[in-house]
Amino acid sequence: MTVILLALGAACCLGLGFVFQQAAAQHAPKQDYLSLRLLLDLVRMPRWVAGIALMVAGMALGAVALAIGDITLVEPLLATNLLFAMALARRLTRQRLGRTGWGGLWLLAGGVTAFIVAGQPQGGSSDVGEPTQWLIMGMVLGTALLLAAVAKRERVHVSLEAALLGIAAGLLYGLQDALTRISGDRFSRGGWGTLLSGWQPYAIVLLGVLALVMVQSAFESAPLRMSLPALTAAQPLAGIACGVGFLGDRLVVTTGALAWEAAGVAAIVTGIVLIGSHPAMPPGAGRTENLRELQPH
Repeated sequence: MTVILLALGAACCLGLGFVFQQAAAQHAPKQDYLSLRLLLDLVRMPRWVAGIALMVAGMALGAVALAIGDITLVEPLLATNLLFAMALARRLTRQRLGRTGWGGLWLLAGGVTAFIVAGQPQGGSSDVGEPTQWLIMGMVLGTALLLAAVAKRERVHVSLEAALLGIAAGLLYGLQDALTRISGDRFSRGGWGTLLSGWQPYAIVLLGVLALVMVQSAFESAPLRMSLPALTAAQPLAGIACGVGFLGDRLVVTTGALAWEAAGVAAIVTGIVLIGSHPAMPPGAGRTENLRELQPH
């Protein structure tokens, strides 16, 4: 129960933080697209700083949840951040949920429940070799960088660009969560000395910066509904792949359980897409009339 509450708290902070960040990023200079200069411009905006503060709080809560729980349990719960983003956006826009909103909500919540109940995720010792670990991490990282390169090269359709960057950032965040889990294990075994002597903490920082640039570029180029669903769907998929692939997490693999797990993942992704495309989600650049309330006082 502690892990579940921590993960839901993290999801709440992340979802609210994403709405604040997008409200600021849509006003950033277009020439800073996929550049570190984008972060230097955004840090001058109070709304963005507030969003980053919420995101950092969410990542901290998520790190604690990953330290005491299993990534295959925590990741689906983190995907509920879209529900909290939807709640804030709906309050600002005063849009009714309607069939699409309620359908997405129940699919996301039901999918998370089905996956956790059927899969009964639990940790264990990893018996895969280091080459397998590097292969899985390389595939996740390589896919993310390839998607970002395609988005930067083919700047034709802003919705497609934002979706590609959202997927890329989600993959990096999922990989970051896996490395956070490893770092937590190292810290529990040997304290700060053991933690800082490994490469994982530094990789976490690097992945965080890369993902942040991708996310803010996606928020800058298109409405939140174009990027956040893709990010929210990609992160748990990458995290679960890493958890089962090389962290030693185990899921029930009977025929019935696998069917429910697959149905749960499909429901999560479908619910995320439905919620993300709802009219209550923040509008695109140049349409800020519903977002003025986000300015901190």
